[in-house]
Amino acid sequence: MARILPHCSSHREPIIELSPALFLTTWAAGLAGVAALVAWWKVVGPGFGWLSAAVTALFGGIGWAVGGGWPAGVGTAAALIGLALARRPQPFALALGVGAVFLAAASVPDGGVLGTLSGALLLGGTTGEMLLGHWFLIDPTLPRWALKRLAAVGLAGVGADVAVLMFDAGGFGGEVIGWAFVVLAATTFVLLVAVWFALNEPSYPGVMAATGLSYLAILTAIGAAAAGRALVDEGTSLLGGDAGLSRIFLL
Repeated sequence: MARILPHCSSHREPIIELSPALFLTTWAAGLAGVAALVAWWKVVGPGFGWLSAAVTALFGGIGWAVGGGWPAGVGTAAALIGLALARRPQPFALALGVGAVFLAAASVPDGGVLGTLSGALLLGGTTGEMLLGHWFLIDPTLPRWALKRLAAVGLAGVGADVAVLMFDAGGFGGEVIGWAFVVLAATTFVLLVAVWFALNEPSYPGVMAATGLSYLAILTAIGAAAAGRALVDEGTSLLGGDAGLSRIFLL
């Protein structure tokens, strides 16, 4: 009589487990790091520091409240301290840098080290680009190299996130990342390249175009980061993974 052997699956447990806490702490870590960089460059006044620290504290605080753990709480507290130090660039940069480290630490258990770093680069770079662009609309005489550097950070984040999530999902064969992630990541890349070239236009419309494009880039970056992590968590393709889609919309 033939013996029925138990089915053996080669499926590995996903490194990334998508949750609101993971997404928000990763985003807050990236924004805190970018805010620290901009403060260190001393290209804008305290207004950008107040805004970036407040948004970091908001995202980090919500992330802490929904399960980010004590590192998210410490990172949020550091952002709030930075909020009070926005008129002093170096102490502000130190506070937000410390906040970035603790917020990233809160993200690592569910997002992995590489996934946290790549996601923070992607979300932090694009969000910082959009926020800083507002100051350039008010004062177009500010040096544009800061915006170009943030666009480069976002571009590096797109490439790093694609590489990390492709590896975690097993590439495009078998466990496919999903066409939604591919399209959104590619669109984000194209938009950030367009931001870079728009900033080469010396007139005021160049800054306006760059800021408008950065708005679109942050939307597609959010979608790419959420879709890629949901699909890696589910371990399936977007074309056959309704559960993965539902995880995105529950964020």
